Amino acid sequence: MNHPWRSAYDDGIPETIGIPEKPLAAYLDETAAKFANRPALIFGARVGSRLMDAAMSYSELNRQVNRLAAALQKMGVQKGERVAVMLPNCPQYVITAYAVWRLGAALVCCNPLYTPREVEYLLNDSGAQTMVVMSGVYDNVRKIRGKTGLKRVIVTNIKEYFPGLLKFLFTLTKEKKEGHRINFAADAETFAFQKVLAAAAAKPQPVDVQPEDVATLIYTSGTTGRPKGACHIHRSQTVNAEILNMWAGSRPGKDVMLAAMPFFHIYGLMVILNTVIAGAMTAVLIPNPRDMEQVLMAIEKHRVTFYLGVPAMFVGFNNHPKTPRYDMSSLRFATSAAAPLAPEVQTRFEEIAGVPLIEAYGLTETIVASMNPVAGARAGTIGVPMPNNDMRVVDEQNGTQVQPPGERGEIIVKGPQVMQGYWNNPDASAEAVRTGPDGTDGWFFTGDIGVMDEDGYFRIVDRKNDMIIASGYNVYPAEVEAVLYDHPMVLEAAVYGVADEKRGETVKAAIVLKPDETATEQEFIDFCKQQLAAYKVPKIIRFQDELPKSLIGKVLRRVLREEEQS
Repeated sequence: MNHPWRSAYDDGIPETIGIPEKPLAAYLDETAAKFANRPALIFGARVGSRLMDAAMSYSELNRQVNRLAAALQKMGVQKGERVAVMLPNCPQYVITAYAVWRLGAALVCCNPLYTPREVEYLLNDSGAQTMVVMSGVYDNVRKIRGKTGLKRVIVTNIKEYFPGLLKFLFTLTKEKKEGHRINFAADAETFAFQKVLAAAAAKPQPVDVQPEDVATLIYTSGTTGRPKGACHIHRSQTVNAEILNMWAGSRPGKDVMLAAMPFFHIYGLMVILNTVIAGAMTAVLIPNPRDMEQVLMAIEKHRVTFYLGVPAMFVGFNNHPKTPRYDMSSLRFATSAAAPLAPEVQTRFEEIAGVPLIEAYGLTETIVASMNPVAGARAGTIGVPMPNNDMRVVDEQNGTQVQPPGERGEIIVKGPQVMQGYWNNPDASAEAVRTGPDGTDGWFFTGDIGVMDEDGYFRIVDRKNDMIIASGYNVYPAEVEAVLYDHPMVLEAAVYGVADEKRGETVKAAIVLKPDETATEQEFIDFCKQQLAAYKVPKIIRFQDELPKSLIGKVLRRVLREEEQS
């Protein structure tokens, strides 16, 4: 089939690249050999109006990865085992991930905000026997450890890689108050991260790790049932990193990436961290992506060239009162993904930062599937399929007919970065990754509703599960939200359906007003009537101080619907 998007690629970008036939940890070896003294990681914290941080070179990072790999190997971790990690963005996460990958084991990503019940489910579903956890959330592991197959736990403290003065201040003022000062000496098979490193051999025994070996399990949010572990092999992650470096025109040894997206999420781990290591960049680690002032400080201080985030982060950037004080001139471009980007947010960011904000698209199961070309970005779209990728819009009912340009349907994706399936869930795997309309296997059915234009640019309309059916008409929340964001008083908006005896569902909007603004429901209803068909116009407006969001800033429409039912 013809790929109309090929002509949209920036100069020098091919339609396909060679598939890397090496494991993830090989990139760290290569970068450490070529750029030994280059800062790999910069880590610290904001203390008032001061940013206190320190750098770790590539040679030191590789040394610590080797020592932890040797320690895990001595503890009994073998190729194919799962190792869970429950940490924020910090050097310990990077060290653990690459040590696990070096051994041919699989990294199991666990959100530090999970409750004990959620941790228990993830550990039992993955079969993890080893876990690396932050001291502040260790108690959540301790509570359920006996109900899982955990054999060993390694505990680390957030302060371990802070610079000296910051470490002292943290110990003095925050360590006990925030729950990091714990005693696990009496807990069997529980070890301190730094003691494990200090006692380890310099290198592990060699392990034959192949590109098709399982590398990572990242669990879906569970919006349609219990969370499922998307299973990615080394190859799906390495090809994604190489494509992204080529797409961005990254310069080995020169670029700096802001790593504010959490590493337990596909965006933070596979889009940011792996791309950094493969591209010999420096990663500026931000443990709390909601601390916008630390983000601003880090961009200016470390001359960040790539700023990747979600729409909520760019809303925060645009509206932070101190944004104009900081120098953004080092940025080459910024990228938004994981949720629809409102045009008003994009335009305002570009006015402030003076660089393009381009939208990309991917899921836990696909990593990055499409992205706007840097020089040919088209606002309101998720861009075009990446090299080595194919995308289609198919009919929503059966997924067997390709929709013509401009017609709505479900987006399906095929490429080497698509997951192998869901861990221990063959039925869900077969439903998600199956035969496409061209008769070939390996197509991932995303559940996202979208359209493709004549030039091959895709646009998301909404999620299948979020679609509202009002009086028999389909209403796509993202379309209504885009209109609301055009209103000058709106800071954030979320649209969802509520039960209605006559219409089946009624359109409702939750709105957060900009500071010092006041408005009535009718003002927004009238505003929408001017731009939307009558059946799409919200019938109910709900003003809120904030919207429910995931840790990465994605608005949770599901929570809003649940609140209506409670």
